[in-house]
Amino acid sequence: MTAAEPLLREVFGFDAFRPGQAEIVQAVAAGENVLAIMPTGGGKSLCFQLPALIRPGVTVVISPLIALMRDQVRALQEAGVAAGALTSGNTPEETDAVWEALEAGRLKLLYMAPERLASGAAVGMLRRIGVGLIAVDEAHCVSQWGHDFRPDYLRIGQLRRALGVPLAAFTATADAETRAEIVDKLFDGAAPRTFLRGFDRPNIHLAFAAKDNPRRQILAFAAARRGQSGIVYCGTRAKTESLAAALREERHAACHYHGGMEAEDRRIVENRFAREDGLIVVATVAFGMGVDKPDIRWVAHADLPKSIEAYYQEIGRAGRDGAPAETLTLFGADDIRLRRAQIDEGLAPPERRAADHARLNALLGLAEALECRRQTLLAYFGEETGPCGNCDLCDSPAEPFDGTQAVRKALSAMLRTEERYGAGHLIDILTGNATDKVRAQGHDGLPTFGVGQEFDRRQWQAIFRQMMGRDLIRPDPARHGALRMTDAARPVLRGEETIRLRRDSIRKAARAPLPRALVSEEDAPLLSALKARRRALAEAARVPAYVVFTDRTLIEMAESRPATLDDMARISGVGAKKLERYGATFLEVINGAAERVHPMRRKLAGRAAGGVYDRLLQVQAELERGADGTARPLSCSASLLARVAQLRPGDERAMRRLLGERRAERFAAAFLDVLREAERAG
Repeated sequence: MTAAEPLLREVFGFDAFRPGQAEIVQAVAAGENVLAIMPTGGGKSLCFQLPALIRPGVTVVISPLIALMRDQVRALQEAGVAAGALTSGNTPEETDAVWEALEAGRLKLLYMAPERLASGAAVGMLRRIGVGLIAVDEAHCVSQWGHDFRPDYLRIGQLRRALGVPLAAFTATADAETRAEIVDKLFDGAAPRTFLRGFDRPNIHLAFAAKDNPRRQILAFAAARRGQSGIVYCGTRAKTESLAAALREERHAACHYHGGMEAEDRRIVENRFAREDGLIVVATVAFGMGVDKPDIRWVAHADLPKSIEAYYQEIGRAGRDGAPAETLTLFGADDIRLRRAQIDEGLAPPERRAADHARLNALLGLAEALECRRQTLLAYFGEETGPCGNCDLCDSPAEPFDGTQAVRKALSAMLRTEERYGAGHLIDILTGNATDKVRAQGHDGLPTFGVGQEFDRRQWQAIFRQMMGRDLIRPDPARHGALRMTDAARPVLRGEETIRLRRDSIRKAARAPLPRALVSEEDAPLLSALKARRRALAEAARVPAYVVFTDRTLIEMAESRPATLDDMARISGVGAKKLERYGATFLEVINGAAERVHPMRRKLAGRAAGGVYDRLLQVQAELERGADGTARPLSCSASLLARVAQLRPGDERAMRRLLGERRAERFAAAFLDVLREAERAG
């Protein structure tokens, strides 16, 4: 057993590491430079928090947002870990408490924003407090081309050199290009030990749908999940406000969040979302990295994200506790047109624009996928897998058809009109709709006029959208969004390649997927009761509900129904501190009455020493009046029995030293028999 394993159980309440965690914890604890790419919700924070308790000195954690730091510090303190944060959001009392703990040598984890490194005094302060490790969360922020770039992350490499300590960097969203940039900027190009732990989040259900009255689609999705915490991402600030108002009209607890709000208003929303069960936040991507709430049950996109990396990070806010979570991403031709235009009209050099188009293509390929979405998503990150059984295409397979002829007709119409028109005018030509504009341009005399009447207008719109999604056509910013053909379309036009389209995508948009139950119908009432007790405790302590216990822990309680504190201690997420603080009250909910347990025995709950204590107590009761039942009553205190159970003296001499002569004379031999039985059984 390594030094990490007892701490994993006693502090964090987990019986075993998640896949990949143990090796990373071991490397970080050993002082190696580490780069770990792990899926959101895969337990990244544990991989630096646990080594911080093993290594000497203070572990400095560089984290991008105040809300993220405060959440992690609060959760650590609840688990009994000495942690603090120095942020601009601190009260004077909070800052004083952090400095006092640092001066006294008690603090093990110190969280800081990267902007604080700009102060010349920061390095001197960190030298003085005895930093032993630097941990960098969301390390992809060092990438100057990434959507989350933070300039002050570029100072971290300099800090590592100045302090001469190991550095461990963590992120969930890093393709090969971003990984190379992290190594260059944080490790001076000297390759750290790298762990690529996969990108799969098997608990998240993936779903996409073509836009068909998107407001109604989002409202239907939220209505089917009423009472669950969720996020709706929107492309514009105005849409966040209008959609949040529409959700409130439907009696949901909902609020909006975007970068144009006052800082205090944003903090209010962040605090509400952290503490309130069932709140929906409708937000731009400004509501991103600061979200560390583990029991978000769903994420919906009312508009197409910017890239596959952005999509992956944003849906990664859901289900961080490992319990089932759901996503829905809406997309349409206007989304694709907007994203293409943003890339083409940006100031990036040509090679960067080409890379951004490729990233968008990957996301569009996922949106228009013909087979399992998870296979498509993971293939982008270099992973192979079979059908997942947890996406909309596994639930209801796509209906592909040979779309070669339809695509060739559309391309021909574009070429015959010199690639000067958008989809609307081209569809009028293909369907034979002789509008004033069509007649004025003489396009009603083209060979392609009316050749596409097998599809109606709505279906042709879906075909053009799929063509844009396959990057066969793009809007041309120099021609005010007119569609032009790409090189990828030429083999199709010449009849050298065929192309498959989705028939179901050119029909009316499917209904939003039905919600998936967190627990069985039988266990649902108990889960609701456990959540109610959690909410009451969280409100009394003025902390977010998940700081008490996560949804995943409550689900396990509802399913396994622990009857004793020992049973409760085996529930994932119930560490020693939380067992002592909350165990009895949750057992009362489950069993209708609290188990009456001596405080000393409660501290041994879930450990082998607990069972030994129970047996010692039983033997002591049998010998309380001696072997013949006539002697004067004699017993050991609960704390003394606990010491025997924990220290396990191996012979009569050691037992006498622990019990004293009088008690040893009556109990030593019997207690030693109990310890030997336990040794044989263990």
